[in-house]
Amino acid sequence: MTDQADQQQIQLRIDESKMVTTYANTIRTSTMQDEVVLDYGMNLPVPSQDGQPALVFAVGSRVVMNWAGAKRLAISLGQVIRQYEERNGEIQIQGAQPAAETSDAT
Repeated sequence: MTDQADQQQIQLRIDESKMVTTYANTIRTSTMQDEVVLDYGMNLPVPSQDGQPALVFAVGSRVVMNWAGAKRLAISLGQVIRQYEERNGEIQIQGAQPAAETSDAT
């Protein structure tokens, strides 16, 4: 008996009735032993009191996932970006602020 004979197809239904769409131009990642925290938001310029340029990271959404889910996300994003760049050329990240990253080992 082959593996194909043992497999069943599952129909996937997607429920978008409670979905909220937001825009983010930056992400902050935090890690813990069992999960990854992704804070999505906007870098917004604000006036500073000392004359130096300043940004506020306004967090709009937080996604917490386990490490297996994070790896699946990384693979999926890598594939989507590769396909986009094959059609449209390399995405340039000039002058971009690096995403804030923290690591909390607990």
